[in-house]
Amino acid sequence: MTTYLKEGRRAPGSEWLKNHPRFLEWFYDVSKQVIVKTYPLLKRINPKFAEKLMIRGEEISKGWLFNCQMCGQCILHSTGMTCPMTCPKNLRNGPCGGVRANGHCEVIPELLCVWVQAWERSQQMQAYGHEMQWIQPPVNRALQGTSAWINLVEKIDTETPPGWKLAEIKGN
Repeated sequence: MTTYLKEGRRAPGSEWLKNHPRFLEWFYDVSKQVIVKTYPLLKRINPKFAEKLMIRGEEISKGWLFNCQMCGQCILHSTGMTCPMTCPKNLRNGPCGGVRANGHCEVIPELLCVWVQAWERSQQMQAYGHEMQWIQPPVNRALQGTSAWINLVEKIDTETPPGWKLAEIKGN
C-alpha cells in the first residue's frame, strides 16, 4: 500500500493533487498538447506577450502546486509530479546518501525527502512512472526564470550548453 508523505514548503491544498499523480499525468498530457499547438500561434501574433503569458502562467500554477523554482527544464512528469529542484541540495537525480531511515532530509531533518516522495508518487503513474529511473542531465542554469513549456516546444531544454560533453562509454 502506498503511503502519502506530506511535503514541506507547499501551498495548502496542493498535497491532495500531488498525491494523485495519475490525474496530474493526464493533465500534463492535455496541457502539453494545448501548448504545443497554441504557443507557436501566440508567438507569431505577439512574441513578448506570449513569453510573458507562459512565464507568468507557470509561476502561478506550478508555483502554487509544486513550489516551482522556474528552472526552465521541468521534469515533473519524470519524477512522480514532485519537483526535484525543491531538494535543499538541488539534486536533479536522487536521493542523496543522506536520506534518513524515516524518509526525512539530512539537511532539513523536519522535511521529508523530496526523492522519497517522488518515488512513492511515480509508482502510481502509468505513462511516466518508469521515467523515475532515468538519469537526468544536469540543470542548465542559463534557463533559470524561463518558461519550461516554451523551452520544450522550441527544444531549447534538450540543447547541450557550451562546454558540456556527453561522456563516451567504452567497452573492453
